[in-house]
Formats: sequence, C-alpha cells, structure tokens
Amino acid sequence: MSLAARAKGAIACVVGARPNYMKMAPLVRAFAAQAGLPRAALIHTGQHYDVAMNERLFADLELPAPEVNLEVGSGTHAVQTAEVMRRFEPLVDELQPCCVVVVGDVNSTLACSLVAAKKMVPVVHVEAGLRSFDRTMPEEVNRVVTDQIADLLYTTERSAAGNLLREGIAGERVRFVGNVMIDSLLRHRRRAPSPTDVLANAGLPADTVSGATGYGVVTLHRPSNVDSADALRESLSVLMAVARRLPLVWPLHPRTRANLERFGLAHMLAGHAVALLPPQGYLEMLGLMAKARLVITDSGGIQEETTALAVPCLTMRENTERPITIDEGTNTLVGRSLDRTLACMDEIFANGGKRGKVPELWDGHAAERIARDLAEWLGVPAARSEVVNA
Repeated sequence: MSLAARAKGAIACVVGARPNYMKMAPLVRAFAAQAGLPRAALIHTGQHYDVAMNERLFADLELPAPEVNLEVGSGTHAVQTAEVMRRFEPLVDELQPCCVVVVGDVNSTLACSLVAAKKMVPVVHVEAGLRSFDRTMPEEVNRVVTDQIADLLYTTERSAAGNLLREGIAGERVRFVGNVMIDSLLRHRRRAPSPTDVLANAGLPADTVSGATGYGVVTLHRPSNVDSADALRESLSVLMAVARRLPLVWPLHPRTRANLERFGLAHMLAGHAVALLPPQGYLEMLGLMAKARLVITDSGGIQEETTALAVPCLTMRENTERPITIDEGTNTLVGRSLDRTLACMDEIFANGGKRGKVPELWDGHAAERIARDLAEWLGVPAARSEVVNA
C-alpha cells in the first residue's frame, strides 16, 4: 500500500509512561493543526497506571483523553512488553493507521514499534538516536531496537545522527527537528505555580524561595540508584551531605518510596533538610525546578528541562544519552560521588554554577516541524518542511 493510501488511516500516537506525555502533547496539537494530515488517535498502553496522576498530567499538558487505554499495568520488562504487544495488535488491525508514532524509550515504545513493523505499518520514532552506550540500561535496548525498525526518525540533537549512521541507519530516514519536550516546557512555563505553597506544605521555611540559600530539587528512580540497598544507601549519603548546605525537596517516585521502606533506609533522612513529597504534577514540578538553586536527578528528561531553564543539574549517573545537556547545557555527571557533587556545589555557591545555553532548535516549534515533514512524507498536501538535514 502506498504512503498516500495509508494516509487515509489515523495517526496512532502511543503513550505509556509519564515522560511520554510531555513529548506527545505538542505533537497531537501540531498534527491537528497541520492541513492534510489524518486525525491523531491517542493510545495509552497503561504502562504507568496511576489514574489520578494520569488525569492530572493530561490536564496540565492540555492533552486530550486517550481514545483507548490498554491497561497493561506493571510487570517485568518481558511481561510488560509482551502484554503491550498482545493488546496493541488487534487495535492496529481495527484502526488500520497510516503510521504509528512513538516517543522516547519506554517499554511501550519498543512494544508498539514491533507490532507495527510486523504489520507493515510505518513506525515514526520521535527522540531517535540518543545513546548512553550502556546496554545494562533497559531504555538503551529499547532505543536501539526501536530505531532499527523505525521508518522515520526525528532527532533532538545533531549527535544523534552520527549514532544512527554508525548503526547502519540510512540518513534519508533521519530528520533533525529539535526537542518536543521543550515545546511543552515553553508552552506551559507561565502556567507553572510558584513553588512557595509546595515548599510551605513540605515544612520548609516561608523564605526558602527568596532566601539567600534557596533550595534544591531531587528526583531519583533509576534501578541503578534505588533498586539495591547499597546503591540507595550511597544515594542517600550524597543527598544528606548536600542537605547540610542546601534544603532539598524530593518528590518520591513510587519505586523509590517502596525501596526506602523495603530496605529500612528512610531513617537516614531523619533530621536532615530533605522534604519528601508525593509525586507532583507537571506544572508543580516545572515551578519547583524553575526556581531551584540546583536539581539532582537521574532522569533524562529533567536533564533537558534544566538545560532549557538554565538551572544547574547534577546527574547521578556515570553516563547520559543526552550529551548536549553537558556539552552545551547545565548538566554535570556526578554519579554517586560525594567529592564530585560537593565540588559542583562549591561552584554553584561561588558563581551560580554551570549555565550553558539553549541548544539548537530547542525553540518550542519542534512538533510543528515534525507535523509539516510527516505530512510531506505521507504524501498529503502540506507546506514544505523546515527540518534540518541530519
């Protein structure tokens, strides 16, 4: 079937976990606004399944409710991936989509790409080509395999094209368009609430935001940092040392909270200026990060968001699939090294720390570029794309 014929079906847009929502929201809007493109059918795999938090995030991002929720839920990587595939396949048969758009590197991204490829439905991967070169990370395996079977690959930074070329992916399949995550950030930044109320509810002093010291934000969820007692203990030791100099606000990922209890380590934080919070909405997190003195994280998306916000970011990993946040942005890899972390804090307290610049095409219009290019690729009437050759 020709691409023009396929354009009669919907664009199946897949989300499965929180990081996907920020990337898909601007795409759904841009697809709806692009003349000639078929409708976007939003499909939630249910990989992350907190109903209340999902509804809150969808509202924050002005993302329409999904047409279908596959309600897959949790499980091992193999079980979750297989269950997404099992439930997604009949939906593809029903929808007959013109293409399947996947974002990022979660299990749902890989699973739905595999189904689409075997059904001969084109796969479009947004945020392609990012590599940590660490195959112990499940996300890295998801990235590599998804990129191999994708028909059209949209990248956020120029180095991604080199990664794809080395893996044998033809350059004509690759488009450098910018970062849709930053589209969401720039659209919603003015809607983000002041962190004052959040900090007050967390028990921090009222002048924490405006005071000379300020505060830091923590997010940790990677298995390498929280899924073993030794790793989590090391992570906590670093945070306690930071908290002696700077109050910390830590919205706890469910896995991290469970492991604090499982390993009996929550007591380590007693008496330290570390305020533990439940998971926060997108806008609340954006407000917290925008005013923070620093952010400590192991999240890939937050490395990008802090770069766009010009907030110093200390990443508790030994590698990153987003090197541009180090080369041009505000990010520094510190792992669980206390010495490296404290050295960065000295720099932050001395001169504000690493500021960097906003990378190329992180301008809030990546989704629009993707929509124009996708329309052209599908062969429907559209203005010529403005993507940059990889």
